[in-house]
Amino acid sequence: MMFFLSRWPAGWSRQSRCTLAIALGVVLLLLLMCFIDIPLSRMPEPIAENAELFAEGSRITVYLTLVSGVAGLVLGVLGALGRLSSIAPVRWVAGLYIWVIRGTPLLVQVLFVFLALPELLPWLKLDDFTSACVALAFNAGAYNAESIRAGLLAVPRGQTEAARSLGLSNWHTFWDVIFPQAFKIVLPPLVNNFIALLKDSSLAYAIGVVELTNVANRIQSSTFQPIP
Repeated sequence: MMFFLSRWPAGWSRQSRCTLAIALGVVLLLLLMCFIDIPLSRMPEPIAENAELFAEGSRITVYLTLVSGVAGLVLGVLGALGRLSSIAPVRWVAGLYIWVIRGTPLLVQVLFVFLALPELLPWLKLDDFTSACVALAFNAGAYNAESIRAGLLAVPRGQTEAARSLGLSNWHTFWDVIFPQAFKIVLPPLVNNFIALLKDSSLAYAIGVVELTNVANRIQSSTFQPIP
């Protein structure tokens, strides 16, 4: 681990490197959970006899988190750039998106995507898992957008002026100068948002996604044993 920490950009603080290492470790652990059988069969009843259901529910939770997290990160970057755009309509659209998503409950958003969106767009066919991913991704994207926007604004303006004075284009200025500095600033809040997304994925049970919470609720209803 120390070898990889020493190989990362020298401009990053030790705290930023450790935060990134932890984030990568969490993602790796979630990926391993998708492909390694969870040894629940050794647990006491009624967990042991339903070990396969719990394992499958855990995998669905991991898939929900990873798919929504990646899509939410992309939406967050686009939303942040939209908020900082010099084009007024783009700023208004990005601001409206962030305001609506951050101002309404996530459960309402999940129900809206699953129940109302197909009515508004009849050609759009979404199953329960895809609907949950869409709702979670748009929710995470709104929160990521504000974190990324704050990180971009935290980079001193002199960095942009220095890059432009060296003849760098707008794209290279952003990608090679501004974004690396902003990324190490926004990494801790992005990790927090990812952890919150993992917990919020349990709301997918409301539309029938058989993730971990839904599996536990079903088994509790059939066995009448809520404590295990």
